[in-house]
Amino acid sequence: MPPIVRAGAAGDAAAICEIYNQGIAERIATFETRLRIPADIAGWFAPGAFPVVVAEEDGKVVGFASSSAYSARKCYSGIREFSIYVDRTARGRGLSKLLLLALSEATIRTGGWKLTSRIFPENVASLEACRAAGFRVVGTHLRHAKLDGAWRDVVTVEKLLHQD
Repeated sequence: MPPIVRAGAAGDAAAICEIYNQGIAERIATFETRLRIPADIAGWFAPGAFPVVVAEEDGKVVGFASSSAYSARKCYSGIREFSIYVDRTARGRGLSKLLLLALSEATIRTGGWKLTSRIFPENVASLEACRAAGFRVVGTHLRHAKLDGAWRDVVTVEKLLHQD
């Protein structure tokens, strides 16, 4: 059965939390080090929140892509930062591309005109998924922040959602 990609809902918070915590523990996808609990994720689904999409296989959430404000400044209101995580048991099957395409559409529907993110250069799978979903590499921020006491670089990607 092919995966289903749909809008995320509050009932997905526990599954999203579990997948996000895998990414935190693996140290290849985020500077975050504090493991999350479902209550941390629940706010993502408040009225007016930015889009979150999930991928399901056999009724189980196996991946998600979330978006958030890029900046509080009004001139940047249509730019959204995104994060994407896939359960380690479901990687390598193209779910990231499907999630990024769905998040792009959801972002357009909510008035967004650009998605952007920063990705560790070693996270080749994420960079490839972004490329496959129409993102371009903007550049590399050297020594962007420290993770576990070591400086880490990040590659910035973006996708323009409107061509007007």
